[in-house]
Amino acid sequence: MYPESIRNLIESFKRLPGIGEKTAERLTFSMINFSKEELTNFSNSIQELRDKIGKCQICGNICEGDVCNICENQNRNKKMIFVVEKEKDVFIFEKLGIFNGTYHVLGSLISPLEGINPEDINLSSLKRRILNEDVEEVILALKPSIEGETTMQYIKKILEDTSVKVSKIATGIPLGADMEYIDTLTLELALEERKNIS
Repeated sequence: MYPESIRNLIESFKRLPGIGEKTAERLTFSMINFSKEELTNFSNSIQELRDKIGKCQICGNICEGDVCNICENQNRNKKMIFVVEKEKDVFIFEKLGIFNGTYHVLGSLISPLEGINPEDINLSSLKRRILNEDVEEVILALKPSIEGETTMQYIKKILEDTSVKVSKIATGIPLGADMEYIDTLTLELALEERKNIS
């Protein structure tokens, strides 16, 4: 039986996606060989994550402070909002360097089977942004799945009474695929060949 401190770290690692018992044990035992300075740096990084990272009050992206650097940037095109499911999706598209608008992170997709309803995701603030800002186009970049399609149709419906153009990135992205596993060329073409939602 492992000492309690080792058991606790193994259980903590197991909470990460894709980490099972054996991987958690391997990670824990590799850390035993870290120097005290390395362990302190590792611990400090986790504490900083806990203490400094929050959600942007405008778009819902992760940031240090109240507003993310994208929403603060006056050189961004505020007339376009790129809607994504997860915070990580913002960074994926930012790496491409082809979009100069702003983003909106939903946090999840509508999925009645999982008990996720429209009011459970970051939709009300999206509509508020569109009503209060001079937005001309909303580009939806959601996972090509039943949940993604349901969410896109719902967004189109709640924006019907506005003059905002609602488009979605082109297909070519495999059904059910997460954005983080798609190559950059496919993502770039999907954005450039976006289409109006029918």
